[in-house]
Amino acid sequence: MRFLFVHGTGVRRERHDRLFAQVHERLTARFPGAVVDSCYWGDRFGATLGAGGRSVPGLRPGPQDAPDPADAETAAWALLLADPLCELRVLAEAGPQGTDGDSADDPFAMPGVQSAGARVLGLLEGLPPEPPRTGDELGALLNGTGLAPEFAAALDSTARSAEAARAGARAEGEPQARELATALARAVTAAALAAAGEEADCTGAERDRLVELLTTRLGGDGRVPGARVAAVLGRLAQRVTTQPLLNARRGSLTVGATPVLGDILRYQSRGRELREFLHDRITAEPGPTVLIGHSLGGIALVDLLTLAAARGEAVPGAELLVTVGSQAPFLYELGALTALEPGAKLPYGFPRWLNVYDRHDVLAYLAGPVFPGDPRVTDHEVRSRQPFPACHSAYWKQDSLYERIEQAVAEAEIG
Repeated sequence: MRFLFVHGTGVRRERHDRLFAQVHERLTARFPGAVVDSCYWGDRFGATLGAGGRSVPGLRPGPQDAPDPADAETAAWALLLADPLCELRVLAEAGPQGTDGDSADDPFAMPGVQSAGARVLGLLEGLPPEPPRTGDELGALLNGTGLAPEFAAALDSTARSAEAARAGARAEGEPQARELATALARAVTAAALAAAGEEADCTGAERDRLVELLTTRLGGDGRVPGARVAAVLGRLAQRVTTQPLLNARRGSLTVGATPVLGDILRYQSRGRELREFLHDRITAEPGPTVLIGHSLGGIALVDLLTLAAARGEAVPGAELLVTVGSQAPFLYELGALTALEPGAKLPYGFPRWLNVYDRHDVLAYLAGPVFPGDPRVTDHEVRSRQPFPACHSAYWKQDSLYERIEQAVAEAEIG
């Protein structure tokens, strides 16, 4: 009897050797007379960045990565989408202006007369939650960008916020009133955009026009951003989300994800090469073989065995398939499994299939429920008590895994 271990996505030589050492030790202890082999495919069929990552913006700096003034604005709106009230919070903490030539007191304020900040807040509360659909640019813009359903809630949450109340109380003169109007308009717009999420269909120009229209209705000048807010949040936004930093993150994420995601994408487009390689390795030795496939390795084995059986050419020697942490059942449901359409049954000649999963492994799926009534398919749960992603690789030290493989070998009468 022979065991053949097929590793999963993202695994390269050093990682493979550590995993296979665990598998080899446990299997030879339970099956002293068995041959335990591995089918390493990572270097030959795994994904690499063939052009050295030249397709990734910022990974290799060039003319396209020169500083752009729009980057700071984009970064500021990233903060606003995460926290629509952040500019109001800055105004509330900043207090009256008194160092830039503007008076901290309203020279026109009189006893019993509404303050500048209270006047702006009153205008905000008086805005209709549903602007007219026709003959009104604001209403047309809200409807055209998909933000109309979220506008009333964004308006209400901003107007009722403690941040708006505190910022309004600090706005004592007309310069601060105009600054408050801009911050309120941006807060309402950001709240609507954040709530709409992917349903929003809003360009940067449309967003800026919304702010301008709202600011004007609040008595401010939408073309003049708040200087103090811009000074504080602008520096923070650039520090957190400047384009060079985003480029660095994107580059590291792309390079880091290439072996894992890249192997999957490469298999989906060029999986035949890997399946032919597996077929050659399985049939290279005579006698019954137990195939153990982890993750993508399990997907490739399911595809190989299904395609061969459908042609009436079952892979010689393949007596038992064991998939561990496999996505094959999920791909079958999606219609993304190469060898089998959704709803189709496993063909005659497909071997017994033991599918092992850990409920905390988000990359592991159940096979039995999607092949109901097929006695060849069995699911078995193991629990490593590890969170994801550690649990995706924690199967190989679990005694319960090898106990269940031993049971499946006995049930299949493989000797």
